[in-house]
Amino acid sequence: MNWVYGFAHRHSRAPKDLKALLGGKGANLAEMTSVLALPVPPGFTITTEACRAFMATGWPGDLDAEIDHHIVSLERFMGRRLGDPADPLLVSVRSGAAFSMPGMMDTVLDLGLNDASVRGLAAGTDERFALDSYRRFLAMYGRIVLDVPGEGFDQRLEDAKREAGVATDAELSSDALQHLVDEYQALVEAETGAPFPQDPRQQLKGAVEAVFRSWRSPRAQAYRRRERIPDDLGTAVNVQAMVFGNRDDRSGTGVAFTRNPSTGSAGAYGDFLVNAQGEDVVAGIRTTLPLEAMADSFPACYTELTFILERLEAHYRDMLDCEFTIEHDRLWMLQTRVGKRTGAAALRIAVALTEDPKIRLNRAEAVQRVRPEHLDQVLHPQLGDVKVPLLATGLAASPGAAVGRAYFDADRAVEAVQRGERVVLVRPETSPDDVHGIAAADGVLTSRGGLVSHAAVVARGWGKPAVCGAESLSVRADSLETDSGVVVAEGEWISIDGSSGRVYGGEVALAEGHVPAEFAILLGWADEIRSGRLGVRANADTGVDAARARELGAEGIGLCRTEHMFLDEARLPIVRRMILATDPHEEQAALAELLEVQRADFEEVLEAMDGLPVTVRLLDPPLHEFLPSIEELVVLEARGQLPDGGRELLDAARHWQEQNPMLGLRGVRLGIVKDGLYRMQVRALVEAAVRRQGQGGRPVVEVMIPLVINLPELDLTRQWVQEEVAAVLAEHDARLDVKVGTMIETPRAALRADEIAEAADFFSFGTNDLTQMTLGFSRDDVAPILERYLELGLLSIDPFESIDQSGVGELVHLAVERGRATRPTLKLGVCGEHGGDPSSIAFFQSVGVDYVSCSPFRVPVARLAAAQAVLGQGGPGADV
Repeated sequence: MNWVYGFAHRHSRAPKDLKALLGGKGANLAEMTSVLALPVPPGFTITTEACRAFMATGWPGDLDAEIDHHIVSLERFMGRRLGDPADPLLVSVRSGAAFSMPGMMDTVLDLGLNDASVRGLAAGTDERFALDSYRRFLAMYGRIVLDVPGEGFDQRLEDAKREAGVATDAELSSDALQHLVDEYQALVEAETGAPFPQDPRQQLKGAVEAVFRSWRSPRAQAYRRRERIPDDLGTAVNVQAMVFGNRDDRSGTGVAFTRNPSTGSAGAYGDFLVNAQGEDVVAGIRTTLPLEAMADSFPACYTELTFILERLEAHYRDMLDCEFTIEHDRLWMLQTRVGKRTGAAALRIAVALTEDPKIRLNRAEAVQRVRPEHLDQVLHPQLGDVKVPLLATGLAASPGAAVGRAYFDADRAVEAVQRGERVVLVRPETSPDDVHGIAAADGVLTSRGGLVSHAAVVARGWGKPAVCGAESLSVRADSLETDSGVVVAEGEWISIDGSSGRVYGGEVALAEGHVPAEFAILLGWADEIRSGRLGVRANADTGVDAARARELGAEGIGLCRTEHMFLDEARLPIVRRMILATDPHEEQAALAELLEVQRADFEEVLEAMDGLPVTVRLLDPPLHEFLPSIEELVVLEARGQLPDGGRELLDAARHWQEQNPMLGLRGVRLGIVKDGLYRMQVRALVEAAVRRQGQGGRPVVEVMIPLVINLPELDLTRQWVQEEVAAVLAEHDARLDVKVGTMIETPRAALRADEIAEAADFFSFGTNDLTQMTLGFSRDDVAPILERYLELGLLSIDPFESIDQSGVGELVHLAVERGRATRPTLKLGVCGEHGGDPSSIAFFQSVGVDYVSCSPFRVPVARLAAAQAVLGQGGPGADV
């Protein structure tokens, strides 16, 4: 087994397809070197297998020899030696996981410098450049490898600039840089108890180990949880000969996209800096120039770069993100990868690439290029009528609008969100240590940084609105100040528009987002792919929700929850009269009133979904949910403040109180105890359908009985349903085919699906309850437990967010097989929250489910995910 491969190694497969072994960065560096012969600084990749071995048992014994062999080869190719005091070879050490994790893991530049080799570098270039490179290396290595707090280096740099009377580090003199080098070395020794390491081989091993360790850093783990990247993949490490964008004014560095990552428009796009290293661009420490400005300073390099970008896009057949450096008027490509993009850009690029003569994606390929979360982004709200002052205008880094209270620290932002506040994270610039704050916040605002800064890249990838580089703002530890003296303190409202770059002081109402034309085009292609394979319905309880769901492409309603119709303030007293009834006459009178309002609700839903199936779940929750809390009534009783009827409500609440109501009198059990309730609901539904027929409508009605655990329960309630359906149709001399099915929500129902199917026209898997009952987790109470379990790796993902495939999923699979063994034509759906989760949708498609049902705004996501599932592009699975 090889632990290490050179970029020029001839693999048996295209290197770009070896990301699992070489990591994304290493695979693409090898592709550019060995396949495309682009100008790439030479180097080698230490594989993900080496990282996994390191995490399991420590540094592999034979890894030193392999690294040394490749260092010798690199030295021979470059004509320089690592640590040579006369003409040193310097290298970068960068992470590169199989999945892009921008800024989440560590990088070390200028490795190989020491007190002797810095003089050799100075002799071959100039003193200032050499000292600047050395102080950068000392700070980066000290922070990343030796765990010296970065603030110490930052403060000393700021002090040096202030003492020299300059604004940027590029203006510091050689003497000032030498003083910084001395101060940095003293800081390292004070913090670690040992001098800065001078042996380049020791430096290299320390840097590689640090990159391996960074795979398990809190920020990387938080990012992987958010992106659902498995924790056991490990990262590759790329060791590459350094080229210097900060060598002189004939050098520079930048990041380029083959298309605009925010809008999707064609043409090269990016940021550029003269006399700088790549970290200066990404970190947002210096304000960048637009990429096209490079044509003025480096016309030949700009022409070459645009040619390379066109060639790379044609080769990879996608929009790419590239890092490059110019050293003494020579262009070097340092990295390429498929570029992260906004939702609008993803849609436009996917459709455009089907028409690009150099690429010609087919429709299936175009559908696979868009991630489900991209669709969420284009549905993002925008700022409505703005009546508050404009504070500043920055760069429109990630579209959408965010309104929240300003917080200036990631930890405090997270705490505020946990208290239920809406938050905008405000920072001078963000770093990977802020990732948890970005994840929690509604939006991000920075005063420094460009369109490819850390904040911009992460926010775009996560669909978070962001404004970056708002330079007129002075951001402090707990406030910001505009150039006109307006101060916004922590906790005060601000509003940001990531599509225009505007920042407002105060709270602005949000309005619906703008959906590009490509949204409908691409989803139309997705519908063609999944047609007849996997349907998409919506969970909707009102006519308004049903109409919205249909507009978004729902093919019916998979779950209409009738209890939501009872919780209306005007109807709750009627429900309570039904519960409090002391004789059948009182109960029937209350049920008759409920029938009138429920029938009207059903008419609205059936009208919105005319011609499409509507699956109505009969009442499911326990009756105590319709009563005031006992605690509230007892307090009022103790104060002598019980209102009229309060005594009856208190007695009823005590009567219906349950220790574990989720496993108590609910679902079909409630229908059996109060059979008049289910009969009333069925009558209201069928009368509504008959009325719709009379108006020329084509209602398609399905009645779903919840929480069934055996065949006798379903037989009994199905009989009641059919009797009531027959009675209504006879009264109106009407005809209507009403399907009767059940929810599979308990492990027993899944295991006995073969017998339950004898009396069911369809099954709908209620995966919320099925997950609770299988895992023994209460969805309402498990949040603190899940947080700890995810942190410790005891769970790979929240099982209420994505289906536990090997546990809950296995029960679904068994129920599918056993139900269809009894009734081959049995229709199968999913109506839990998992019906809108792409990974879960891929699983449901694989086990033979006919449709998924989700909230209306998740319908577009489900349509795309269903098509991708049919094409075999499911997301990573989740197992407990």
